[in-house]
Amino acid sequence: MNSISSDVIRGYNDTMILFLLLQNPSYGYEISKQIRELSAEKYIIKETTLYSAFTRMEKNGYVESFSAEGTGTGKRRTYYQITDHGRRYYREKCEEWNLTKEVVEHFIMKEGDKDGDD
Repeated sequence: MNSISSDVIRGYNDTMILFLLLQNPSYGYEISKQIRELSAEKYIIKETTLYSAFTRMEKNGYVESFSAEGTGTGKRRTYYQITDHGRRYYREKCEEWNLTKEVVEHFIMKEGDKDGDD
């Protein structure tokens, strides 16, 4: 398997986006590029998924958008920045991930485990 199913990772798109916004405000294309790079191209977020996440997170008060000129391009872009509420939500999602990982690990066979096919 070379990539991650979007079904598996769907609940953590917000976490990945917010993580990147913790560093500094950014815009859609740059966020998707960073996700692709940081995941070593194992996860490529779809544009529709990314922008619906921005819309949902803005509605929930996790991010704020603003319009600014892109560096060197002169083209106006919509940038997103994380809010204090978004920082709290990000921490909650990290705690949730750690608990999820702890639970699921009990059901994942390790290399060398018997699989019952003897």
